[in-house]
Amino acid sequence: MHHRFVQPMRFTTMRRLAITAGIVAAVTYATITAASADPANWERAGWRTDFSRTEVPFSEIIPGGPPKDGIPSIDDPVFVAASETDRFTDREPVIEIMVEGLPARAYPLSVLMWHEIVNDTVDGRPLAITYCPLCNSAVVFERVIDGEPVEFGTTGLLRNSDLVMYDRRTESWWQQFTGQAIVGQHAGDRLTMLPSRTVSFADFRARHPEGEVLVPNDWNMRNYGRNPYVGYDGRSGPYPLYTGALPANMEPMARVIVVRDAVDVRTMVTLEHLRNEGEIVVDDTRLTWSAGVASVLDSASIADGREVGAIEVRNAADDAPLVHDITFAFVVQAFHPELPVLTSNGWVELEPDSR
Repeated sequence: MHHRFVQPMRFTTMRRLAITAGIVAAVTYATITAASADPANWERAGWRTDFSRTEVPFSEIIPGGPPKDGIPSIDDPVFVAASETDRFTDREPVIEIMVEGLPARAYPLSVLMWHEIVNDTVDGRPLAITYCPLCNSAVVFERVIDGEPVEFGTTGLLRNSDLVMYDRRTESWWQQFTGQAIVGQHAGDRLTMLPSRTVSFADFRARHPEGEVLVPNDWNMRNYGRNPYVGYDGRSGPYPLYTGALPANMEPMARVIVVRDAVDVRTMVTLEHLRNEGEIVVDDTRLTWSAGVASVLDSASIADGREVGAIEVRNAADDAPLVHDITFAFVVQAFHPELPVLTSNGWVELEPDSR
């Protein structure tokens, strides 16, 4: 029942080239996809992945620009107390892990958008904090496979415009948005997702002045605080690095909240609807919206990004935080086309365009 209650330069250049090429040469990317989605090519590039096991067609996996580990994960994270740093502005978004008993720790998107994966250990618990800018997907996983901790890196590949990660033990490829291994020894396996939310740095600092905040190992390594995807979430659609169907009955770049029970989707709601209502309860899930968080994918300076706000998602029965993500409608079309989305006009089943 549904009911409602009210070398640094090299990386920067490569990423910009990838974005520019995607905008002006979609046909080129389609050609690259057909030519390069071949295990023999990947093996020649040095991959040790077991390509005999796959959950998806290889043709869906395309190069994103940088090579393997060209977007470097953070493997030795450095933290400072929130009250002791002035390098982050009040409205900057940070990922906060919502697991009872774990110490307060925040991961600024202004850092993550340049690295995409942080291999961290929080109170002895191995975690991977991930962010895919092209999908605006922020997900926290237990980085444990078969009972053993592993590190994750970036493949330089995309599927449905989403980051494809790899584990450094078996070099299996993992879909960041779903946490599922799609190619390799662990194909079909899933990582455990943990509850997290994206809040403003000011909010995190006010609640946890001594809480730890991730800082770059070297502030000069990247242009931290700047957005290399200027205007991305204001576009009419994603970069042509995404070649799948777009939703015909929803703006492709509309933000959609995806709430999960373990790996299954519990419910989906547009951010616009929640923002208009302030708070709703649907499918035994309480969602609330509050102001104060900037878009990380809008202005050149992240601090100047337009208001998108923060959300909190909890189980209505016991107030436990729930795993959720705020992504774009085209991502929902790609990964969950069969599921409805609650909008200001009621429940909508996404319909693919005719391309």
